[in-house]
Parts: sequence; C-alpha cells; structure tokens
Amino acid sequence: MLMLDIAVVNTAIPHIGADLHSGLGALKWIVDAYTLALATTVLTVGSLADRFGRRRVFVAGLVVFTTASVAAGLAGSIVALDVARAVQGLGASALFASSLALLAHAFPGARERAGALAAYGATIGASFAVGPLVGGALTSALSWRWIFLVNLPVGLGTLALTLARVAESRDPAARRVDRLGQLIITPGLFLLVLGLLRSSEDGWGSARTLAELGAATLLLSAFLIVERRVREPMLPLTLFRVPAFTAAQVSAFAISASFFAVYLYATIYLQDVLGLSAIGAGLAYLPGTVTMFCVSGATAQFGERVPARAMVAGGLALVGAGMLAMLVCGAHSSWISILPGLMLASIGTGLFNPAVSSMALASAPAQMSGLAAGVNDTARQAGIAVGIAGLGALIPIHALHLHSAAYVHGMRHALLVCGAVAVLGAVVAWVLTRARAGVVPAAEAAAA
Repeated sequence: MLMLDIAVVNTAIPHIGADLHSGLGALKWIVDAYTLALATTVLTVGSLADRFGRRRVFVAGLVVFTTASVAAGLAGSIVALDVARAVQGLGASALFASSLALLAHAFPGARERAGALAAYGATIGASFAVGPLVGGALTSALSWRWIFLVNLPVGLGTLALTLARVAESRDPAARRVDRLGQLIITPGLFLLVLGLLRSSEDGWGSARTLAELGAATLLLSAFLIVERRVREPMLPLTLFRVPAFTAAQVSAFAISASFFAVYLYATIYLQDVLGLSAIGAGLAYLPGTVTMFCVSGATAQFGERVPARAMVAGGLALVGAGMLAMLVCGAHSSWISILPGLMLASIGTGLFNPAVSSMALASAPAQMSGLAAGVNDTARQAGIAVGIAGLGALIPIHALHLHSAAYVHGMRHALLVCGAVAVLGAVVAWVLTRARAGVVPAAEAAAA
C-alpha cells in the first residue's frame, strides 16, 4: 500500500496541478511532505516499536495512514492535500519501521528469512509494476482523488489480517525515546529540504537559501553531537562501526536519491513533454517494473549463492548505467527511447531491494531489528526527499511552461547526477563490505 501510493501519485501529479491550480514547486511537496514526515519520525517510531510492540505500532500506522488517505482524496486545495500527505507520512513511518521487524521475528532462520525478504522485495516491485497503471487508469477513468480513496478498502483489509494473524514481538530491554534527538533532527531535515527547494526559485546564493541550508547544517551537526553523548540515543552511532550496516544505509540513500527521486520528473516528461495520457505513462513503465518484480522474487533462489554485497553493489551499478542510458531522451523522442535505461535500472533495483534489507537486519543485533529497520528507512526516505529537492534545482520550475526543450535539458543534467550518485553508492557499498567476517558479532559488541 505504501509503495503503490508513491507510484500512483507520480502518475497523477499533472492532473492534480491542473485541478488545484498549482505549480511544480507546490506539487513537489505532495511527495516531499510525505517523505519528509516519514524520514524525520521513523527512527523514533522504530524504537517505540521495539519498546511497546511492533504489531501495536503497525496497527496504529495502518489507522493513521488509511484515515489520512481519505482526507487526501477529499482535499479541496493544494495546502490541504500537502497536510494530508504529511499525516500519511507519519502513518507510513510506523508501517515501515515495524514491517521488517515483524518479518525478522516471524522468520528467524537464515534460509526462511531470505525467502521472506525476497517476497518483501518482490512486493515492492509488484507495487511499482501496477502503481503507474492503476494510477493512470483511476485518474483517466474517474479522478485523481481515487488514487488516495482506494487505500480505504486496502487499509481496512490489512488491518483485519494483522489483528487476526500477526504475532506481537518486542525488545524486553528497549531504549527510551530520545526526545532531544528527535527535537533537533526534525527541523534539521526540514530546513535542508526547504533550502534545496528554495534554491531553484531564489538561487543558491540568496540570503534565504543560505540561511536555511546553514541552519540545517548546524542542527544536523548538533544532532550527531547529542547522539554521541546521550545515554540512549535514537540513532546509536556505534552501529555505524559495522561496515555492512553503514553500507546498507549509504546504498539505500543512493538508490532513493537517484532512481526513485528522478521518477517524478520522468513521469512529468512522459505526460507533459511527450504528450502521453496518465494511463499511457503507466503502461510505459510496465515492462521495467514487471521485470523488477520478477528479479526481486528470483533472489530467493540464488540469494544463498550470491552474497548480499554483490547484489547491493551490482544492483546500484546497473541503476547508474540505466540512468545514463536514459540521456537519449529528447523533446520529440518516443517513450521507447528511455526503455533500455529503464530496464537496466529495474533489474538493478530488483537485485538491490531484498539484499539491502537483509544486510541491514543481519548487521544489527536481533533485538534491535525495529531500530535497524527505522535507520534503513530513514536513509531511504531522506534520500527521496533530498533527491527530489536537489534534482528540482537542476530543472527550472518555469521551463516546462515556456519550452519543453528547456525541461528536457534540465532533466538530462538530473539524470547525469543520478547516474553518478548510484555509481558512487555502489563503489562505497563494495568497499565497505570487503571484510564480511564477524559482521554480526561486531554489531552485538557495539550495542553492548
């Protein structure tokens, strides 16, 4: 439901902008409000799940997310929609932080957990496979509002299954809530994304942009200092002494800031530059996203023979190659021109998703699975938020309305940056995971 919601929103964004009379700058907050709220709270929610019960937190997240989805579907202005999306992000943080921890508890063995994580990754691929198509179909046949309202039956059904089938789990020695850390990181990440968004309108050298980015730097630096000194930090920095744990976070941020962030601008390109309908844009993504689903599912078969290190680094390298292959896009191209690059990136993402989840969980103590999942999802969502904002600075907001060639020119620069980020993430992940022996004991020692 969470990943489907991201995919269907991307397809419907041009229609939302036309209906609510909003420009690209405000439309980006439909995605950014969601991911920013998620990224700034998922660490705390992960520790709450370990302390009070992962199933309980999961149920609370379902209720909040489903209710906010109804509010988003009924929104009468772009402000109301952005607020509803932020509340959705709060519910999503509870679902993201607890879902992997629930899987880790239900499947403690290495082999069965590999299969569960492969199914988890395949589900992400499946949601992206049907998301653009479902979003396009609902938007074209009914209204963009139904991309949110469809979450109501899905959420209620998932709630019933959770209450009936999912077992509770918790950490008996869970840490307290780090209120000071949360108080600092929330405005820090907010100002960082806000400064990046402002830079495309006000310029990188404007006083407001510099003030926002400067304040974000100070707050995030203060957060690291607090986490080193507080007795029970929301982000135990000792975990990052484990190379595999650090590699999982760096690579999660890299794929989110590249492939998932450029997804928004590629969708606008397909519809507003090439003239595809909403359902047409969904069909254009279908070959790549079906491939992503199949590759993710297949990792359960060869995951034991191929190390997670190879799948994470190799998957990111393929994503980077795919981004660079999409540079052939033009103002008068066919959508088929981006298909080879999309296929490469989709294969890479299919390899990456199950492997990075496995790496993040295996490199932290089992009792801290909720926190480990929260850290990994923070890296993912922060990558999406920062990536969308940063790439938006490369694509002038007014370009699409003046001349489609200017938008395409900006998108090519964005694809170059995405390719570089993905390749750099692959290199860092490969280097950090060279010494694989003793990963789990090192994590347990750091926690102790």
